[in-house]
Amino acid sequence: MDRASSLSGTSKDAFENFMDQRTKVYIWDMDETLILLKSLLNGMYANSFNGSKDVKKGLEIGEMWEKLILDLCDGYFFYEQIENFNEPSLDALHQFDDGRDLSDYDFCGDELGPPQNDTNKRKLSYRLRVVASMYEQGLQSIFGKDTRDHWDALYEMTDKYTDGWLSSARSFLEQCSSGEDYPFPKLEANNHISSNANKMHYVNVLVTSGSLIPSLAKCLLFRFDKLIKHADVYSSWDVGKPQCFKWIKEKFNGPKVQFCVIGDGWEECEAAEAMRWPFVKIDLSPSGSHRFPGLTMRTLGYYFSVVYGQNTGDDTEE
Repeated sequence: MDRASSLSGTSKDAFENFMDQRTKVYIWDMDETLILLKSLLNGMYANSFNGSKDVKKGLEIGEMWEKLILDLCDGYFFYEQIENFNEPSLDALHQFDDGRDLSDYDFCGDELGPPQNDTNKRKLSYRLRVVASMYEQGLQSIFGKDTRDHWDALYEMTDKYTDGWLSSARSFLEQCSSGEDYPFPKLEANNHISSNANKMHYVNVLVTSGSLIPSLAKCLLFRFDKLIKHADVYSSWDVGKPQCFKWIKEKFNGPKVQFCVIGDGWEECEAAEAMRWPFVKIDLSPSGSHRFPGLTMRTLGYYFSVVYGQNTGDDTEE
């Protein structure tokens, strides 16, 4: 059943009118865009500063992040069991999930493995459901005090080393989320659409070339989980970014929906061009403006205006 068919009378009319409201969808790459990791490990970030950054320290920081990501994946997200069963999103196997109560389910004894038949897809869907639930709860409910302290210290160390890249990127995501929480209307107690439906709506979506489970772990560890919903995290590892972009367009389809892609790679650039969406290329160079800190909502507004025209909404500096 679709959303509109579950409503009646004026509420259904209001929903259909809502789907014509203005929405901006920001589609983000992960590595070397919202976060720095690969460029710490290979020295590219430090080398871009021509000797003023300690390459070895960057490598050490990157290795600590790698360990923390793997510990989270293996310890809580079933990664050792499902590493070879990458899916493009947590909802990809939703149709195989029968809704069973998993409180006493034996994940170690259900013999998940090949072949990829319906039985094993159901077992995999159970695990993806648990990961989605943990993502919603956040790391504060998963980590003990010692791990939380280590995580906080590593985050602050990384942010200092990268001149505020992490905190700036997170702040920018907050700006991109400054509209409604999600581009669908809320029903009030009288079964009428909330008056907030007339506002401009904003959505952050993540499309990463990495596999799904580590990418979700990164979202949590780098503190994006309150800004990017788990249903809006896509892995293009197997399907490619063009396919992910097509799914996103179908999901947020509407005559007044505008999309913008932000990343550092050629694949998302070509995919954005194929969709006729603006693409903002992130640059690690310390002298550049398309980086963090540096990128502004005014800059994004310019890219929107080039593709969609001048009246693209309220992407202006305060």
